[in-house]
Amino acid sequence: MSNKTSLVAVLGAIAIPVASAYFVVQLWGSASTSSADMGSPTMSAEAVKARIQPVGVSKASEPVAPGARTGEQVYTAICATCHATGAAGAPKVGDNAGWAARISKGWAALMTSATKGLNAMPARGGAPDLTDDEVGRAVAYMANKSGGSFAEPKVAGAAADAVAKVDPATKGKEIYGQMCAACHATGAAGAPKMGDKAAWAPRIGKGMDALVASGIKGLNAMPPKGGYSGSDAEFAAAVEYMTAASK
Repeated sequence: MSNKTSLVAVLGAIAIPVASAYFVVQLWGSASTSSADMGSPTMSAEAVKARIQPVGVSKASEPVAPGARTGEQVYTAICATCHATGAAGAPKVGDNAGWAARISKGWAALMTSATKGLNAMPARGGAPDLTDDEVGRAVAYMANKSGGSFAEPKVAGAAADAVAKVDPATKGKEIYGQMCAACHATGAAGAPKMGDKAAWAPRIGKGMDALVASGIKGLNAMPPKGGYSGSDAEFAAAVEYMTAASK
């Protein structure tokens, strides 16, 4: 082997470990600088929790006063999984024929099935924290959408006190910001723009009851309650908030 070849071999033997060490250092440095700043607001407990929520979390399932959930809220958060689609043999809401035999058995029989479970449906629809009244409101809500005429159990006691403490004006403003502003702040899809007195005048002239009723049912491009999943009373607060700013 020539002296030149030997020199190349020696230099190669030295260069390879040095290069390897360099790349390891670079890789470590890159990982360190790209790692998350644990002091950043984006790494707060609240921010992390928000990012890892299950897909499809519903506002209707947000905590409310114990026992105060409406029939619609319970249906949206729990019952709709099966009763909106007819899954697992559940009678689909709006299918009068599917509900007729059940409704004919009366309120007591419906409540027994709902609280104790029936066929593929677990007790209380799989939500053991629901009170009897909340289950009853959900039953009445679904049955009444399907040919029944039951009265939803009223909110009473501490739950009623908690609901009563909600300021309608505050709630109306909150719902407007969450749901209604998308169209009513800009006039999109033909919605009367909030504050536009000329556009609101004929609507206000029909009376608050008529305004709320048309909003609950949906009108033109607006879906029922503007897509809001809370109670009719809460939705009415949003209507009142918008009309108050447009008189």
